[in-house]
Amino acid sequence: MSTTIERTRSIRATAPLAAWRTVDILTIAFLGAAFGIAYWGWGLAYQAPSTALTTIFPPLTGITAAPWLVAGVVGGLVVRRPGAALLCEVVAALVSMIPGTQWGFTTLISGILQGLGAEFAFLVLGYSVYGLGAAIFAGAMAAPLEAVYEWFVYWTDWGWGYKIAYLFILTAAGAFIAGTLGWLITRALAAAGALNAFPPGQELRESRSV
Repeated sequence: MSTTIERTRSIRATAPLAAWRTVDILTIAFLGAAFGIAYWGWGLAYQAPSTALTTIFPPLTGITAAPWLVAGVVGGLVVRRPGAALLCEVVAALVSMIPGTQWGFTTLISGILQGLGAEFAFLVLGYSVYGLGAAIFAGAMAAPLEAVYEWFVYWTDWGWGYKIAYLFILTAAGAFIAGTLGWLITRALAAAGALNAFPPGQELRESRSV
């Protein structure tokens, strides 16, 4: 029993946690760039589903905002060091700005707020828990600061009922879309051998040895 628990627990980054390795920095840069390109693409494609949801109930557009929360979740799950979730989300925001977006500089502000939320989740968990539940928690926490920011920038004509509904919808969508998708992406990268130098790769090797 104890052996099984030991092999299925989350593996932390090598100590000290704040001592980033070169491979950590490069990997966050690569992941952030990849997500930045994906974010830019989603910025072109999201309008149709967002408009459809808005006709049903305007705050439902929060569902289409959830994919922009994934980078922080994946960055935290992969590198597992303080600042990884924030940095990955910020890099993604910066890269998505390069081709040009309709939101301009506010894209970076959103990236910072979303990254801070995901980072907070991993901090609360002591940078020691990285299962599906942790990913869902990080996806959820990536949403509230962004939702409040959008209240005063994009949704200024909404009443408080709509604003609160948007906060809850974006948080739930962040949990189940960004959180679950981030966890699946991390698992897929580990299975492909791309994360052998990181804890997710080690966890996969240990699970296969059971």
